[in-house]
Amino acid sequence: MARMFGTDGVRGVAGEELSASLALKLGAAGAFVLADAPGKKPVVLVGCDTRISGDMLASALMAGICSIGADVMYAGVVPTPAIAYLTVKYGCDAGVVISASHNPAKFNGIKFFDSEGFKLPDAVEDRIEALIKDDLKDVKPAAGDATGIIKRVDNAAEDYSDHCAEAVPMDLSGMKIVIDCAEGASYRTSPMTLKKLGADLIVLHDSPDGKNINLSCGSTHMEELCERVKEEGAALGLAFDGDADRCLAVDEKGNIVNGDRMMAINALYLKEKGLLKKDLLTVTVMSNLGLELMAGKHGIKLSKTKVGDRYVLESMKEEGGCLGGEQSGHVIFLDENTTGDGLLSGLHLIKVMQESKKPLSELAEVMEMLPQALVNVSVPNDRKDSITSVPEVKAAIEELEKKYSGEGRILIRPSGTEPLVRVMIEGRDEAVIEKDAKELAALIGDCL
Repeated sequence: MARMFGTDGVRGVAGEELSASLALKLGAAGAFVLADAPGKKPVVLVGCDTRISGDMLASALMAGICSIGADVMYAGVVPTPAIAYLTVKYGCDAGVVISASHNPAKFNGIKFFDSEGFKLPDAVEDRIEALIKDDLKDVKPAAGDATGIIKRVDNAAEDYSDHCAEAVPMDLSGMKIVIDCAEGASYRTSPMTLKKLGADLIVLHDSPDGKNINLSCGSTHMEELCERVKEEGAALGLAFDGDADRCLAVDEKGNIVNGDRMMAINALYLKEKGLLKKDLLTVTVMSNLGLELMAGKHGIKLSKTKVGDRYVLESMKEEGGCLGGEQSGHVIFLDENTTGDGLLSGLHLIKVMQESKKPLSELAEVMEMLPQALVNVSVPNDRKDSITSVPEVKAAIEELEKKYSGEGRILIRPSGTEPLVRVMIEGRDEAVIEKDAKELAALIGDCL
């Protein structure tokens, strides 16, 4: 049986794979495992993004939490990084976010944070999953006046916004910025913070209706933002995803600045200021080879992990780093938050622009992006991890590895959040790698 938890919590189509009954069990089991606070009643902070299924799942999840005698602080719609930060600020025993991040509205997810605001290691998730598969037999329900209560937290968005503004203080008066809130969880917090700092702000996609989250907008659909930045003569654009734990940028010429380049810009700035701890930048295997070349040129140590910002974070904690992230825009500034934070990473990018007095297009030239071809193949969840063992697929991969030896690389990985396998080839000739990636993806599809 496939593992319930992926790289970013439990995901699925709301009402199908992720049902209200499963949400209730996750609430009970998660609170039982995480809210271990002898001598006091446990408290769990809960928040969600703007999906129409959020109310259903939040209600079920919170019922599960209360059923074992833990109390709930319900923050409503706030970004994922807000829950990570506020779990610690409010002194909660755990935090939970209901969101499917950049995925379409029909999907949703549930992810947990511990009392220090960190995503859970695999071993803790496995304990929660084991309790659920055992029908919660070891979880004693509360009864009568021992059941938990739900308290609404009305100032959560403001508290998170204040933290971000204070973490990266600056005066943005006269700087025109366009942001795309993806009809998601940042529709209040990002405009609130940038206006607080004085930016001349133009806001796109900040009218969520429950069904339009990530729909042709946000960090996965940046065409409109690119055009608008040029039309407005803005200094830059920022695009968030549905739960605002990732951010991608657009320079003044309308070109996308991805997570690798954002990390390169910030790593070099922090190193020059003597603030890049251990001279270390932590990335995943999906990061462009150009980032590795840039790091070596400037004396920055690059540490690589498997895909998933949780694994980046675990490596950062182990090695003592302060900056890390993913090409997709999850960037972690560990001194300021315990998870990928789209708003903080956008603010840090603006700070480098402001202090260097350089346009974003010039700053982005710090690294060369080698061509990458990325093709997604729909593969059922129960076959994602084994598809590369199919003889025909294995042989094709081995042939490509020989072909690109010394001049590129092949990476085949199952998505941690969707029924997909991602085929990535990196090399010097864009046309060749596109052709090879598509052919390998087609072969994988034919072998299902």
